Amino acid sequence: QVQLVESGGGLVQPRDSLRLSCAASGRTFSTYSMAWFRQAPGKEREFVAAIIARGIITSYQDSVRGRFTISRDNAKNTVYLQMNSLKAEDTGVYCCAANPDGSQLARLPTYYSAWGQGTQVTVSS
Repeated sequence: QVQLVESGGGLVQPRDSLRLSCAASGRTFSTYSMAWFRQAPGKEREFVAAIIARGIITSYQDSVRGRFTISRDNAKNTVYLQMNSLKAEDTGVYCCAANPDGSQLARLPTYYSAWGQGTQVTVSS
């Protein structure tokens, strides 16, 4: 099982950029597919992006495709979410999650066995 710790959140203005990081402990990180989810106040948690274990295939929610990029560095046990052209509706707590099926780009939280505590992203002018 991996343990996950997110960082990089903050308060930014619309059209700004942020890069989130998720550091994982454990030797098996490179076998997990990874994802980012977010939850806005009063809303359900939603899928943002996912990447397979080998890092060559990704998947995005329609509202972030073209603005966000998920990537990973297995040598550093870290997954990233580069967020550009941020909008107010991107505000929320962003959590990374690990799926033991390294070939799966799942969008449902139930497929993920490990979660970080989350990092707050606030986009406001």
